[in-house]
Amino acid sequence: MDENLMMIWQKCLQFMRDNLNAAEDNSDLKKLEKSFDMLFDKVQPLSLVANNLTLIVPSDFYKEYIEDNYLSLLSAALKKNLGKGVKLWYSVMENRPTGEEKPMTMNMKGKSVPTPKMQETMPQGFSANIVNPFVVPGIRKVNIDSNLKSDYSFDNYIEGESNKFAATVARSIAKRPGATAFNPLFLHGGYGVGKTHLGQAVGLEVKNQFPDKVVLYLSSEKFIQQFISAAKAHKQTEFANFYQMVDVLIIDDIQFLSGKSATQDSFFHIFDHLHQNGKQIILTSDKAPADIMDIQERIVSRFKWGLSAEIKSPDLSTRRQIIVDKLSRDGIVLPGDMLDFLAAEAKTNVRELIGVINSVIAYSTVYKTDLSLELLKDTINKIAANQKKVINIPYIQEVVCDYFGIKKEQLLSKTRKREIALPRQLAMYFSKELTNATFTKIGEEMGGKDHSTVMYACDTIKDVSKIDKEVKKYVKDLAERIKK
Repeated sequence: MDENLMMIWQKCLQFMRDNLNAAEDNSDLKKLEKSFDMLFDKVQPLSLVANNLTLIVPSDFYKEYIEDNYLSLLSAALKKNLGKGVKLWYSVMENRPTGEEKPMTMNMKGKSVPTPKMQETMPQGFSANIVNPFVVPGIRKVNIDSNLKSDYSFDNYIEGESNKFAATVARSIAKRPGATAFNPLFLHGGYGVGKTHLGQAVGLEVKNQFPDKVVLYLSSEKFIQQFISAAKAHKQTEFANFYQMVDVLIIDDIQFLSGKSATQDSFFHIFDHLHQNGKQIILTSDKAPADIMDIQERIVSRFKWGLSAEIKSPDLSTRRQIIVDKLSRDGIVLPGDMLDFLAAEAKTNVRELIGVINSVIAYSTVYKTDLSLELLKDTINKIAANQKKVINIPYIQEVVCDYFGIKKEQLLSKTRKREIALPRQLAMYFSKELTNATFTKIGEEMGGKDHSTVMYACDTIKDVSKIDKEVKKYVKDLAERIKK
């Protein structure tokens, strides 16, 4: 450790100790001093580069306790010994692999330091060769591809009763990103109801109104892949620093963080940094925050800090409007009876219906056949017949894993953790309810479980679903997905 830095830090500690709030009697003052010494005995300076002071703290608790109880005193000490403009960072110690000499840390910026509006250079410690495809090094503000699709604008977003509230909030956020009470904005709903479109619409509008802001959209799977690559390269700090630069972060399908504890830890620190610095966070999920299994409670609580808005399946009128809008942008006009039929068929997912329409138009073009309602019905029936899934045990396992955001290996494992055991029991229950398989066969398909285990699982789900609202909802949702 730099001896000069250690001397400066000792002077800061002495200044803070000398200026502890004087109590009415010496015994109280001694308690304050003892508490102070116990706390800062485990805090060490790591580096001082370009007015950025980084302190090593044993855990998040130490960082939060310092920020809550000693921040003003520490700021005064730093100002006295280092001058104005010192930026405070924390490196939180993490468990280190056996044999490693240096601790693994996660950098977090102190809330005493306001984030500058213009980032002139790459953040300290953010190397140009970080394993992250979004990074484009430069001497000015980092330019990154926001990954936004121009089609996903507010102009192309059709509002109806099912999404009006969420859309109104999203438009409000786009005008004042990070400055409203809707941070984070948590959008949840079924597949194909427009969550991604609405999240990206905010990003596009922010880029239009505030060109200098850094906006980034990505899927949770991409985020997880990035974290794993950074961890393998021992660059978790650079990974965190990069995401802490973003002004508007939009992550799709956040439910897939389920079960990934290391990635959750990193996301937690990034979330806190962005939120504390007034940056906007938008998350989408096919489940409400409370329904996402195997995710840290501290993260779930942060999902609820802002606004959770559900987007439901569009009603008949809205579906018809969506279909007309999408086709008109491709120069396609359909008669009223065909539009009514399509809107009636697209009860949950308009996205797939557009694919059907494209198939009908292609068929009509190739075979020189006029578009008609009969041709449309015939095409939809053929596509439905070809796409119909056979309900068997592997298919049920696939649906259950997708619903809970877990891997098939976890489902078939022997772990008794509730976040895995419950999905496993549900998979056994539906395998018995919807196939002709015996208890023994189901047990074999579920990782070699005994037939008595399957029987117990089926009875448990039947009984618990009658009294537990959460399990009842799981049964209802999965039944719809499997049968569909």
